Amino acid sequence: MEEEGLKLYTINTDEFSDEAYYKACYSSLSACRREKTDSYRFPADKKLSVGAGILLDRGLREYGLKESEVEFAYGENGKPYLSDYPQIYFNLAHSGTMALAAFADTEVGCDIEEIRTASLKLAKRFFCLSEYAYIDSFAGREQDYAFYRIWTLKESFLKVTGMGMRLPLDAFEFAFTKHGTVTIRQEYNKEKYKFLEYDFGVYHAAICIQVKKERRE
Repeated sequence: MEEEGLKLYTINTDEFSDEAYYKACYSSLSACRREKTDSYRFPADKKLSVGAGILLDRGLREYGLKESEVEFAYGENGKPYLSDYPQIYFNLAHSGTMALAAFADTEVGCDIEEIRTASLKLAKRFFCLSEYAYIDSFAGREQDYAFYRIWTLKESFLKVTGMGMRLPLDAFEFAFTKHGTVTIRQEYNKEKYKFLEYDFGVYHAAICIQVKKERRE
C-alpha cells in the first residue's frame, strides 16, 4: 500500500503456522532480529517479531537494501533508525497476529491494534476530557472502535516524536471534523503532522507523518 510517499506493509502471522516457512523466515533475518525474537517467551510474540523483521526487509528492498545487512541505531528513547541512510524513515507496530511497517521520506510513526472491548476507565484516566467524551458518545462496537481510534492515533504521535510514553497521553488532544479529518492540538513542538487511518478486518491502524517544511503553505 502506497500513498504520498508513504509505503505500508502488513503480515498476518498465521502464515507462520507452517513451521518450515517460519524457520526459513527466521533464518533470513539479521542476528540482531533473531536475538530479539529469541528473547520472547511465547510463540505468538516470536512470530510477531519475525513478522516485523520480514516487513522491514520488504520495505528496505525498495531502497536496494536488506534487513540482514544494514546496521540499526537507536534514539534516546529507543526509536530505531538507520545511521547510514538518514533519508529512510520507518516504524513498526504489531498487535494480535498482525504486524505493520511504515516507510516514508520524513519522520513517521505507526500503530495497529486489534479492536477489543473499550476501556472507558483507562480513557477517563489518561485521555483528554474531550477524547473521553467522544468515546463515551458511542455504544457497543462503535464505542470500541472509537476507543481504539484515539488509542492508535496517540501511539502513532508518541512514536513519530520519538518520545514514547515519556509524553503523557493527555499532553496532546485529538479531534475530528464533521468530514472525519483528524486534527491534533499539541504544544510539544512546532512541527505539523498528517494522520492517516486504515482498517484491516478487526484491526485498526493509524499513521502519523511529520510534514516536511518545504511542503508547508
